[in-house]
Amino acid sequence: MGHALTADDLYQNLRQMPATERQRFFAILSTNAFRDEDLSHEQLFGHLADDEFTAKEAAEYLEVSMSTFRRFVANGKLTSSSTVGRNQMFAVADLKVFKKALKATKG
Repeated sequence: MGHALTADDLYQNLRQMPATERQRFFAILSTNAFRDEDLSHEQLFGHLADDEFTAKEAAEYLEVSMSTFRRFVANGKLTSSSTVGRNQMFAVADLKVFKKALKATKG
């Protein structure tokens, strides 16, 4: 009976692959990963519900520029949930509510 490939083994194999093959692998993976599955939003992203994003990640999630994101924070429309070192962290749950509100105003 053969031994199963571990995540660490796969990672090491991917690191040894030529860059073009790695790109091809991830293209295949992204195209086929969930093709036959009908996963809910909660199943795909539920693990992030209690997570926090950095300002950069939060801006990307909200699909706004960093300057627009900083303006939201400066105007009190968004507040950080914690601070790690000098980095403000933003709760995913708060960002999700804010993103829905942004979309509602855009129409």
